[in-house]
Amino acid sequence: MNQHQISKTGDAAAFPVETIRAMFPALQQAGDFVFMDNAAGAQIPQSVLDAVTNHLVAHNVQRGGRYGRSVTVDQAVAGARESVALLINATNPAEICFGMNATSFIRLVSLGIGQMLSERPNGERDEIVITDMDHDANIATWLALAPAGAKFKWWRMREDGNLHVDDLRPLVSERTRLVACTVTAHSIGSIVDVASVAGIAHAAGAEVFLDCVHYGPHGLIDVQAWDCDYLVCSGYKNFSPHMGFLWGRFETLKRLPTFREDFIPDEPPYKIEAGTFIYENVSGMDAAVRYLESIGRNFLSENNRSRRDNIVAGMNAIRDYEQVLAREMLAVLKGCGATIYGVADEARLSERVPTFCFNIGTLSPQRIVEEMAEMQIGIRDGHMYAPRLMKRLNLSMDSGAVRASLVHYNTIEEVRRFGEALRTVIARLS
Repeated sequence: MNQHQISKTGDAAAFPVETIRAMFPALQQAGDFVFMDNAAGAQIPQSVLDAVTNHLVAHNVQRGGRYGRSVTVDQAVAGARESVALLINATNPAEICFGMNATSFIRLVSLGIGQMLSERPNGERDEIVITDMDHDANIATWLALAPAGAKFKWWRMREDGNLHVDDLRPLVSERTRLVACTVTAHSIGSIVDVASVAGIAHAAGAEVFLDCVHYGPHGLIDVQAWDCDYLVCSGYKNFSPHMGFLWGRFETLKRLPTFREDFIPDEPPYKIEAGTFIYENVSGMDAAVRYLESIGRNFLSENNRSRRDNIVAGMNAIRDYEQVLAREMLAVLKGCGATIYGVADEARLSERVPTFCFNIGTLSPQRIVEEMAEMQIGIRDGHMYAPRLMKRLNLSMDSGAVRASLVHYNTIEEVRRFGEALRTVIARLS
């Protein structure tokens, strides 16, 4: 099957969703429960669970030893770096740094940049561009650098629910140190043209930091094509257990000031990975990448394809299928009279992933989510950890909005069931 077949035909049946669902134990054990809170964390396939279990049973020891089990841990971590490097198209596995979560990595990088700012008393390149569409983790961590002399410029979301690079251009100058933005809004699902962001920033001599946490499960990551300088992801959004990783250009990470004990080499990834991280979850991340490769193999007929080729084919197929889901969900929400935040024009579906933030008139988001939970549909309400965006949308932090977030193991039938349940809830609460 050609990897673009789904996008050409628009046929959801071309994607093997039932075969994929059978790979996820949680989906098989859930009965009639529908997982639509995937933006908060996705489920894991059996192969990922097996990788974690195998680590804990076969070599649950500290790395760096001379005996076999310890050597195996070193090999497993090295293999995971290679897999994640392939996932994001990094040139060097040493650029992949493992840790607890994306937020801690954003803070680690911000502290390093803050230290470099404070060492430049003349204020050279002291401006950081941030957005009002991001998760607060990619805003507050940079605002915390004000005592180090950082100044800030806001790249504002337009009324059409996305960031526009034309609005970024006048904010970037010879004083810009960094542009920090999301690849895809975790709250409203809007995709940013990050390659153009990098072009604008680099033309002015600035760097680009990308929060790729929400985009990771939905589309192909390519740090070379995007030409960014830093990127963070959370594995548990990408079908692995709870962990995170940071990518940065090798020389950029090498220059970044970080805390490390004296015995740790002053180069990546070691200077970034202070302390022991969760090796078994890193093994799970390795298996998650291989799971995505396995999807791609179904869409390539040619032999001797590389692992990256399989990843590309798999993520393209996922992206195409999720566009079908997004179109169906958009129609369902409009049919229910929802106010949809973000891209709501079907002609602009390419600018979003199937994460939908909405409200229904004056109905309480909390009540809607509670009622939907009673009907065995898991969605979320609240401020989505995005206070600036809530203010931008004129929403209260106390109530916020409702969010339904889908990934490639969701089905058209689930979206339709969601619509039926939502219509029942609206009638009940109105």
